[in-house]
Amino acid sequence: MRKNYNTRNIGIIAHVDAGKTTLTERILYYTGQIHRIGNVDDGNTTMDTDAIERQKGITISSAAISTKWTVDGEMYPINIIDTPGHIDFMVEVERSLRVLDGVVALLCATSGVQPQTEQVWFQAVKYDIPRLCFINKMDRQGADFFAIVEEIRSQLSATPLVLQIPIGAEDNFCGMIDLIEEEALYWEDETGDTWLTRPIPDAMLPMVLEYRNALLETLAEHDEVFFERYFTEGQLLGNADIVAAIRRTTLNGSLTPILCGAAYRNKAVQPLIDAIAKFLPAPNDRPDVEGIVPETEETVKLRREADEHFSALAFKIVTDKYMGKLSMVRVYSGRIACGDTVFLPRTRERVRISRILQIRSNKAIDIQNAVAGDIVGLIGIKDIRTGDTICSMERPIMLEAISFPVPVLSLAIEPKSSEDERLFAKVLSNVLLEDPSLSMRMDEQTGQTILSGMGELHLEVTIERMLINHGLEVITGKPKVFYKEKFIKTLEWKERFVKQNSGSGQFAEIVFTIGPAEDGLEGLDFVDDVHGGVIPKEFISYVKKGFEEAMKEGPIGGYPLENMRIVLKDGSTHKVDSHAMDFEIAARNAFREMAHLCMPVLMEPIMLVEIVGLEEHTGSISGDINRRKGVIQSISYKSGRNIFLAWVPLSNTFGYISDLRTITSGRATISMRLSHFQEVSN
Repeated sequence: MRKNYNTRNIGIIAHVDAGKTTLTERILYYTGQIHRIGNVDDGNTTMDTDAIERQKGITISSAAISTKWTVDGEMYPINIIDTPGHIDFMVEVERSLRVLDGVVALLCATSGVQPQTEQVWFQAVKYDIPRLCFINKMDRQGADFFAIVEEIRSQLSATPLVLQIPIGAEDNFCGMIDLIEEEALYWEDETGDTWLTRPIPDAMLPMVLEYRNALLETLAEHDEVFFERYFTEGQLLGNADIVAAIRRTTLNGSLTPILCGAAYRNKAVQPLIDAIAKFLPAPNDRPDVEGIVPETEETVKLRREADEHFSALAFKIVTDKYMGKLSMVRVYSGRIACGDTVFLPRTRERVRISRILQIRSNKAIDIQNAVAGDIVGLIGIKDIRTGDTICSMERPIMLEAISFPVPVLSLAIEPKSSEDERLFAKVLSNVLLEDPSLSMRMDEQTGQTILSGMGELHLEVTIERMLINHGLEVITGKPKVFYKEKFIKTLEWKERFVKQNSGSGQFAEIVFTIGPAEDGLEGLDFVDDVHGGVIPKEFISYVKKGFEEAMKEGPIGGYPLENMRIVLKDGSTHKVDSHAMDFEIAARNAFREMAHLCMPVLMEPIMLVEIVGLEEHTGSISGDINRRKGVIQSISYKSGRNIFLAWVPLSNTFGYISDLRTITSGRATISMRLSHFQEVSN
């Protein structure tokens, strides 16, 4: 039975425009997966297969592809997921990181750590994914490798382990020094297929000695095995010992290897692929997969091996006009073959797998089976959603689902032609299935269909996809901000629900305090402080459920509450008329009656805006931020440009990109991400 000890499931994460797709294209070329290098500007890259991606020159959907690489005579299958960098498509990063074993964090040698870099980095930290860094664009004007290393240390709270130092920078960048092998590598041909190994230049010897010693000392500080060898055997240490220590410290997250290159110029990509194989984890290097038994909610663990019970997680659903519904899954344990019957715990259905596909961007190859560690496409599961677990009938398990952020922007949409009503419903269903960061609701007052997403670009791309991919043209209203509500005051309340029917009646009584939860908490903070069994345990969960449902519509404008704290203190039941559902109704009724007494306030989304522009435009950019009621947090200077960080209300960011182009003659860039919610100012 095949074991995936050499498999690498990796993602490439970065700020927008750091060069993710360009780097992926080079990796595919050098590993022999493709035979001609495409470029983002030419719209012919392997991973950006969507027409809108080619048009806009950005990655919108995470794309998966499988390739292979040989290091020291061993072959390593590599599954790569190229993720978007734009904040509006962060759900693609989130669901990709959920199923990956390691990541390459890409940083621009001039821009360094940017707001979106921090966002994706700490997403990877949340899932405890080992990381290595590739400082890209060393050929760019203002490239500063050593400054970026310090930013990784200070801004990402990482301990960098420098494995390479560049030879030259900007137009003079031509290769790098390998600190492990202590040799200089030069790339001189245009395609980057070959490189030359030469002695280290004399002028760089002192720097190489300094960084080589720092490499060894850092490893000794963070790895006990290496520490003992380093201080007891000293000169007997070999490069194999260094590589082994780097791998151990990378896997446990204590150190982050740092490499460098210029992907667009085809320089220094092959050593990065070597590092992926040598230092990032195999599937079985990761901890046992943990989930719960659906019937008992007992926590269980499965080994990430092919001879274990089968479990997999669906992280992306794609509807294809030829294949139907394609489920992208990560197999965590066991194995699956064509024709197997598996279990879907959410729906409690048994389903038969008709086809298994190895995905190569927009192409797919039929395979007969998949084992622990594989990322594949499955066909044959109709009622499946993103985040669903698929498992064996013999050992049902539910893995942790994928969490998605709340949409912050919405607009009304309707089909342009009344004849497209049926198509409109079908297309919306497919779009919502493929992108769980979108949501849809009907406005009860106007009857309009309201589509909500993560930002202007997200909604714009969704509308364009409806037209290009499905032939549906829609009319849209003006964007509307998604607000939240929050309580200011805490108070105590007693609610009694009594209803007498012709037969048995209904009765529930609850006494509780209600108010805001602690700052930083989201959702319901529910505390069971009931004593003496006055409310049966099985009823208390229904009280909680009632408040959870109720807080989805606040008392001001029907917006959800950001958080709420409920302390259930007392209550009573009727020995005949009390039922679990009565307590859920009592909680909902109580909320509707007294929520307005808790001094609710309206909370608006505040965006963290980063603008990079020339110094001559400082006044115009600052003035525009103030006009939008923004608050400048900092202005820094890097690589000849000013970098503005500001908080700006989302409601004042509509059209920001085009306005910025106008006031700076197209010579500034902007990126935004949701920072926090704050009370709406008058």
